[in-house]
Amino acid sequence: MVHQQRSQARLSPSSDTEDMTDMTDMTMLLAPRLAYFAGVARTEHVTRAAQEMNVPQSTLSRAMVRLEQDLGVDLFARRGRTVSLTPAGRTFLTSVERALAEIERAADEVRADADPAAGKVAFGFLHTMGWETVPGLISAFRADHPRVRFSLVQNYGEAMIERLRAGELDLCLTSPVPDAPDLVARRLDEQKLRLVVPADHRLATRKRIRLAEAADETFVTLEPGYGLRRITDDLCKEAGFKPRIAFEGEEAETLRGLVAAGLGVALLPPPAVPRPGVVELTVTAPRAAREIGVAWLDGHPDTPPVAAFKRFLLSKRGNLLPT
Repeated sequence: MVHQQRSQARLSPSSDTEDMTDMTDMTMLLAPRLAYFAGVARTEHVTRAAQEMNVPQSTLSRAMVRLEQDLGVDLFARRGRTVSLTPAGRTFLTSVERALAEIERAADEVRADADPAAGKVAFGFLHTMGWETVPGLISAFRADHPRVRFSLVQNYGEAMIERLRAGELDLCLTSPVPDAPDLVARRLDEQKLRLVVPADHRLATRKRIRLAEAADETFVTLEPGYGLRRITDDLCKEAGFKPRIAFEGEEAETLRGLVAAGLGVALLPPPAVPRPGVVELTVTAPRAAREIGVAWLDGHPDTPPVAAFKRFLLSKRGNLLPT
């Protein structure tokens, strides 16, 4: 009857917050004793289990009594120091063994990720870094760290910063270089931007151009929120005009395709390989470039492989991008 009253109290209709608190409290009560329970259940002998787990027998006995009291059911039938599982105990053991195996798997995983020689680095980078820059960086790093694994994420700058803050990334290459109190960022290199025009455009015979000369052109750009879009807007403003936007996209090479199709002009970093149908002009004024930097969460402890890759990236300052 007492057990029924306890169960009803926990399951009675109440707020979600109270239910969650009940579950958290129960987990905190049970968790420290689960490995003890599994050890006793495996040996069916308290003294032998205590010896195998290197804990005092009295500690183990008290832990099992308290576990049964917390659950409100008998898990063991006792005959001296020999015990056997009750039906409730066998049911409980199945889930406990599964839970302990999952904890061990998780422990193995985080230990493997932190392994200095074969750990994992969660690394984010801009789409425009994915063709040539990042593959070259990882290849060079793995010449000295051949077993380090990478979890790679391509995204735009703001999205990667969000994932840094969520703990989903260790490091990211981004532009503009972020300036936020919870982040550490280091400038690594600078990338010139070019005005990309269709091959049959009136400006296609030029090699250099002042951006103000494109004030009447229609632009294709990345969507708001992308760092390159912010830079494009700022450069056009500095040149004395607001760009007329015809199309917005999510990837620089898609914009190049739109330019080749005659749908506008664009400010873009150099391509990994030349693209037919477009001409790329050097912008002489204003100074058209974007800074590339590496960022990480301030105060976030690095595993050995992350620390090694961070040092490697910082060593590439001024020499990050392919020439």
